[in-house]
Amino acid sequence: MTTGNEWQDKVGKAWAENFSRTDRALSGLTQHLLERLAPMPGETIVDIGCGAGELSLALARGRPTATITGVDISADLVDAARQRGQNLRNASFLLADAAVWRPDGAPLDLLVSRHGVMFFPDPVMAFANLLGGAAKGANLLFSCFRDPAANPWATEPMRLMEIPPSADPLAPGPFAFADDERVRSILTKAGWRDIVIDPVDFAFVMGMGDDPVAEALQFVSRIGPAATALRGMDAVTRENALGRLQGWFARHRSGSGQQGGIVAFPAAGWLVSARKPG
Repeated sequence: MTTGNEWQDKVGKAWAENFSRTDRALSGLTQHLLERLAPMPGETIVDIGCGAGELSLALARGRPTATITGVDISADLVDAARQRGQNLRNASFLLADAAVWRPDGAPLDLLVSRHGVMFFPDPVMAFANLLGGAAKGANLLFSCFRDPAANPWATEPMRLMEIPPSADPLAPGPFAFADDERVRSILTKAGWRDIVIDPVDFAFVMGMGDDPVAEALQFVSRIGPAATALRGMDAVTRENALGRLQGWFARHRSGSGQQGGIVAFPAAGWLVSARKPG
């Protein structure tokens, strides 16, 4: 379970310090989102759980007449997004909880999120609030992870470290929306209609460069559920766990030569779209 307090503290800080790594890991997913968003109209756009702003900034560059607002509960991530977007006049970033936030001006006509919606403590309430701030006919598009078993980048490190899976698979966290029927039920109860849920697969890049194995170790030590587990270990246990992870990354390294290769794993998600009636 990843709580709001954790995003406001250690988790958000880690993601802000490592946004280049997380953007690279999710770059394939970002491309899928942008392709799906391309035909959707929208001039007043919110990016829910915007993180360090990659999707917001891509939308601002691609839609110069639109106004894009990124919303996140982590001050560190909002600061990072503001610094990255300081030269884009049509993108702004707010420190706020999207579960209760409402736009001050015109209602939203496009709501988007790259993996930012799985952490709501009460998702029905949160999506109902977002519906309330949206214009009639507004589109919603977000991504989330599918079955943990189809995402070895997350599950295999935990297995190697002998960390049992979460006792509550529905708790806020990366895989809270893995069940597509649950997602459909949440959105329906919140008032959204025309719900479409499609699978999307992409490469989750954990390491790249001169030493992609070392880069992957840095990634897993700072980002995601394995990082939390590693922080709670004593020095000897942590060293043994990192050794097992290093061996696993080395076996999955591909490429060689001047660029050093790459460490990447399959990732499986959902692209979820819906519309506000009217």
